[in-house]
Amino acid sequence: MLRIIMLAGAAAIGCGAGIAIGYLIRQTLAKNKVDSAEAKAEKILADAKIRERDFLIQAKEKGIRIVEEAKREETARRQETQESQKRVEKREALFDTKLLDLQDKQTKALEKAKEVEVKLAEIQEIKDQQMKKLETVASLSIEEAKAELFRLTEETAKEELTNRLRKVGDENSEEYQREAKKILGTVISRMASSHSAETTTTSVSLPSDDMKGRIIGKEGRNIKAIENLTGTEIIVDETPNVITISGFSPIRRQIAKRALDKLLSDGRIHPGRIEEAVEESKKELSLEIIKAGDEAMYQLGVTGLDPKLVQILGRLKFRTSYGQNVLLHSMEVGNLAGLIASEIGANVAVCKKGGLLHDIGKAVDHDVQGAHPEIGYNIMKKFGLPEEVAYMSIAHHEDKPKNLEGCVVKAADAISGARPGARKDTLEQYVKRLEELEGVATSFPGVEKAYAIQAGRELRVFVTPKAVDDFAAYRMARDIANRIEGELHYPGEIKVTLIRETRVIEYAR
Repeated sequence: MLRIIMLAGAAAIGCGAGIAIGYLIRQTLAKNKVDSAEAKAEKILADAKIRERDFLIQAKEKGIRIVEEAKREETARRQETQESQKRVEKREALFDTKLLDLQDKQTKALEKAKEVEVKLAEIQEIKDQQMKKLETVASLSIEEAKAELFRLTEETAKEELTNRLRKVGDENSEEYQREAKKILGTVISRMASSHSAETTTTSVSLPSDDMKGRIIGKEGRNIKAIENLTGTEIIVDETPNVITISGFSPIRRQIAKRALDKLLSDGRIHPGRIEEAVEESKKELSLEIIKAGDEAMYQLGVTGLDPKLVQILGRLKFRTSYGQNVLLHSMEVGNLAGLIASEIGANVAVCKKGGLLHDIGKAVDHDVQGAHPEIGYNIMKKFGLPEEVAYMSIAHHEDKPKNLEGCVVKAADAISGARPGARKDTLEQYVKRLEELEGVATSFPGVEKAYAIQAGRELRVFVTPKAVDDFAAYRMARDIANRIEGELHYPGEIKVTLIRETRVIEYAR
């Protein structure tokens, strides 16, 4: 037991000794670790101080280098600025020198200019003295001397030019004449035209003299209706079985003749039927006019004209110029112009078409103000014809047409009109006087139509009743008569009859 106790005590002592030894060992180890850590810390701190010292040294050296570099740059800029300032000062000095030099030259130039002015004045004075002496010796002023010199020069030049022209003309005139005669002879021999003289009257045959009374009607109402509707004069005389239609317009005479033929054929002759016959005749004549225009185009081989222009062309069939039928004249001019153009190398198509249409303005010159060349030109341009074709209307009345085709058409027009028997001047003057008489009346506002009848001894004027009242009608008739007296020349007297008619139509159903 004791032994056990002793063993237990020994064991306890041993455990206590072990614990004490372990504690000592742990204390020793801990101290060693602390010492080691302190040593490391001191080493780290020492290294850090060394690095800090090295960084400060490097930073100081870098700062020194930056400062030194900045000083060098500043020194360089200061030197550059000083050099620039020196250059500017040098240029300013040079400019001042040049300015002084320029001022000196300017002063000298002004002095020279004054000297020149003085010299010029002296020269002018000497020149004037010499001119006065020359005028005294020659007995001529300067202007007279110039005029004499120009006159002598002009006479010399004229004489020389005349001699040269005469020489050239003598050399070429015979050749030109032979060539022109050859061309015209060839052209005229290749065409033939038939013409009949136009008059201002048309005769209508009657089945018997009894029809004259029916045509005159009760108190002359039938014959007055025909005359008023057609603008012609119906002459009933002792000639058996014939009445005469008088009027300067072939269209009006033709309408009146056709209307009378219809009335005679129908047998009914009264104002209502007369008006119907006149309207029917106008429609028939309109178709005949179109046919005449188409026939003229066909015979000349002209195509591409507007139908309305063809209708205007056809109206020339019932228009005369100096007694010559204008449509036949236009066709003749177109043929002649085409043949001449083919001989001399001009544009045949332009000459043919322009020749056919050169007098187109005469178809409407009763209705449109102006000369027929300008009217014709405007008509052709309106219907889209080329300028070279439209110009033919103007060219045939110009002294010097501006192109070859215009000269050809002018020559063809002259040949057609100058042919013996082609025209009668007295008839044209008569027709022109009647046209002027009607033109005076139609120039007044409110006038619907006007007809010159009885060879121009009477003028019948129809007015629109809404535009002209009864009182204005009296005043207008007097004004028309005064205008005729002041503007026209005529033998005898002219009766002005103004007609204002109001027609009201109602239907009973």
